[in-house]
Amino acid sequence: MPDSRSTTGRRVFLIRAAGAAAALAFARPALATPDSLQAAIKDVVGDAPLREGRLVLELPPLAENGNSVSMTVSMDSPMTEADHVRAIHVLNEKNPQPHVMSARLGPAAGKAQVTTRIKLNDSQKVVAIAETSDGTFWVAEADVIVTLAACVEDMPQ
Repeated sequence: MPDSRSTTGRRVFLIRAAGAAAALAFARPALATPDSLQAAIKDVVGDAPLREGRLVLELPPLAENGNSVSMTVSMDSPMTEADHVRAIHVLNEKNPQPHVMSARLGPAAGKAQVTTRIKLNDSQKVVAIAETSDGTFWVAEADVIVTLAACVEDMPQ
């Protein structure tokens, strides 16, 4: 006949191991924060000032599904050799990574506009930054309320 203490100890061990496995399985990846957003902005612009007014960031104010949120970033620019948008960067404050995307542009692009769909983990601020050929940086922000979050899958280490 088995010892009841060894059976109880084994049950306790199995229950605790199952609980730990479940906790790991449902653990969410670390999220970007407002501080990591500011650090990502600094990585893009360095110490250059951000200007407001010319860049337009279009996002729906309410996104029903964070897995696919429509976004357009545009800037009125002649897109000539002397005056064009070099890059458009999109950053966020609550996804697993603060850097969403970057698009490199040049005069041949003809238009300073990027349209795509992005994932948003939660209701948050999204920031777009445009770098122009004269070295200035323009910024636009949008707040989005997300009802069904995305980005909950495991992130590679």
